[in-house]
Amino acid sequence: MTLFDGITARLIETARLTVNVLERAGDDPATPPERTVVFIHGNVSSALFWQEIMQDLPGDLRVLAIDLRGFGGTEHAPVDATRGVRDFSDDVHATLEALGIPTAHLVGWSMGGGVILQYALDHPVLSLTLQAPVSPYGFGGTRRDGTRLTDDDAGCGGGGANPDFVRRLSEKDTSDEAPTSPRSVFRSGYVASGFHTDHEDVWVASMLTTSTATGNYPGDAAPSENWPGFAAGRIGVLNTMAPKYFDVSGIVDLAQKPPILWIHGTADAIVSDASFYDLNHLGQLGIIPGWPGAEVAPAQEMIAQTRDVLGRYADAGGDVTEISMDGVGHSPHLERPAEFRRALLGVIGYVGSPAEPAPATEAIILRSSD
Repeated sequence: MTLFDGITARLIETARLTVNVLERAGDDPATPPERTVVFIHGNVSSALFWQEIMQDLPGDLRVLAIDLRGFGGTEHAPVDATRGVRDFSDDVHATLEALGIPTAHLVGWSMGGGVILQYALDHPVLSLTLQAPVSPYGFGGTRRDGTRLTDDDAGCGGGGANPDFVRRLSEKDTSDEAPTSPRSVFRSGYVASGFHTDHEDVWVASMLTTSTATGNYPGDAAPSENWPGFAAGRIGVLNTMAPKYFDVSGIVDLAQKPPILWIHGTADAIVSDASFYDLNHLGQLGIIPGWPGAEVAPAQEMIAQTRDVLGRYADAGGDVTEISMDGVGHSPHLERPAEFRRALLGVIGYVGSPAEPAPATEAIILRSSD
């Protein structure tokens, strides 16, 4: 009931695990990589979130969306966070190998942006579209230049998850009775205030596919002598983005630099320079008591960090397009689908039939190797 018209699902057996993949009925498996687009979802979601844009892309493209481990219909295998997001990116590679896809255009949302950046460090890709991506230095616990605030990544990882939200995920709560219900979190965190969608039940169902078993979401925590009293653990989803395990700023040094589209909203509550999911920012606001001050625990400047790294990528010869959408939240592909589609077709270099002309993107290129 959660699959849209023309979208199909199938399980792919790989050498690593069984992976659920969404595809469009009628797409040609022989489509060359240059016309193949692969979507990777973010945290507490699944491939279901990509269905609208999958439907809307031109019919001569091959379009797929992959469920990461512990989400959607993919096997709920545990995540070794000490590898950063490599368990996820290695799963994606194994899936594409099983499908006979040597390379493709990759699209990653939030944590999925980090997954495809890691993928690009390990394997060739044709382009990268980063939608509201996690900072290249991970989530929380770093200064603007990426240096870590503490040796144990205090305040990062699995200990930062709200226990009541985790409980409601486990209980498959579809209500909006509390701010910590998945539906309420979708409305307050995933999209900007006032956004309405007829598909909210599908997006909530997607969130509820998140496994909360040991080794999946959110992950473990370690005690810390530093504020707020816990540090990153070694297993589970949130720990994969702790800065001691995750750093994809090395994309700057790639010999072959795929074009990058970075698309994000100015009203993003999750990934921003003042994120409501960053414990240091919450401490600064007085929401979490005992904050030791900006010298010790500054809020992470996530947008600035991404802009700095992608700026160096461009300076080193890469082609980068940044699109900042005013008033948009964490989900540009839901909130501004036509603009997202146009930008995506631009970065993959799509040239269609006379009925599907190439998109005009010149006006939205803010930084490039030119």
